[in-house]
Amino acid sequence: MSANAAPSSGTVNRPGSHHGDILFAAGVLLALFAAWQVRRELVIIYVSALFAVVLMPVLRSIMKLHIGKWSPGRGTAIFILFVVIGVCLLTFALVAMPPVIYDLREFAKEMPTRGPQLLARIRRLPFSDRIDVASLNAKLQDIASNFAAYIFYSISDWAQTLFNAIIGVILTVYFMLEGDKAYFWLLSLFPVDKRQRLDSTMARAEVRMGKWLVGQGTLMLILGVSSTIVFLVLHVRYAYALGVLMGLFNIVPIVGALISVTLVVLVAAIDSWGRVAGVLIFYVIYAQIETSYLTPRIMQTSVDLAGLAVIIALLLGSAVAGVVGAMVSIPTAVLIAVLLNEYAVQPEPIIAPPKPLTEIH
Repeated sequence: MSANAAPSSGTVNRPGSHHGDILFAAGVLLALFAAWQVRRELVIIYVSALFAVVLMPVLRSIMKLHIGKWSPGRGTAIFILFVVIGVCLLTFALVAMPPVIYDLREFAKEMPTRGPQLLARIRRLPFSDRIDVASLNAKLQDIASNFAAYIFYSISDWAQTLFNAIIGVILTVYFMLEGDKAYFWLLSLFPVDKRQRLDSTMARAEVRMGKWLVGQGTLMLILGVSSTIVFLVLHVRYAYALGVLMGLFNIVPIVGALISVTLVVLVAAIDSWGRVAGVLIFYVIYAQIETSYLTPRIMQTSVDLAGLAVIIALLLGSAVAGVVGAMVSIPTAVLIAVLLNEYAVQPEPIIAPPKPLTEIH
């Protein structure tokens, strides 16, 4: 064979192809580096787009309304939606917030004295000699004395959070107004023969994500109302404020309820261990009812996610974006689950059973 003969494999290595691969890899790395630098802004954009998708079924329902020959367009429907949300928030603020604000004021005034009372109760517990009560008391006194200073120095953080929330609302409105254009532009990046399948898959994901919002809101309302009633019956201090926190924190499944019930237990421990027992009994009973009855009927039929998937989604979401990431982790998991079921899961082939010999003859 001649030394100048071409390789038998039939492949031709062009020098330019290696340069193209190197440039492509460098471009991917540069894009990842740029995304990491603006990761907070990307989280705001993603959360806004996600809430726009979740609210779209509600928006379409408003657009289907007819008053005579008039029906609202997209812009008018968005305005009506936000007016309804604003009226609900205003009603909540006028009805529920006054007792909550009163409870918070009482908590702030009683915090310097209630802390030592709680520590005195801890001293009566078995094995309390292993706890450094003096150190805990010093820390509580330090927190109480520096509470105002903490509020003052955290104003910038609260201002940044408020600014991000306002930007998120504005982006959500724009996604609802012009989201279709962005969506079809993204579809245009895929081959023509693949677009219809992807479009139908995303439509299914949108329906399930919209049902998640309704289901999660229902669970938050049930927990908030029931816990407030129980705290009032048990005469737990700051019952209104703690009930509202229980409902709001429940937007983060599992973790939010655990954090809020821990706070309630600490407050109840200031007065009596009997109230602590009452709070724990209530939460155990409610958790059983929510797990066995409420969640399957409200959430699982629409979201259709396994419990393990929910926990993994919460861990990853909180690791990436903290509380906001945990809050949107479930609808994100729904979106990923729909895409995986459509494109990655390979169902077992259905094999027909063999026919009996009598049918063959």
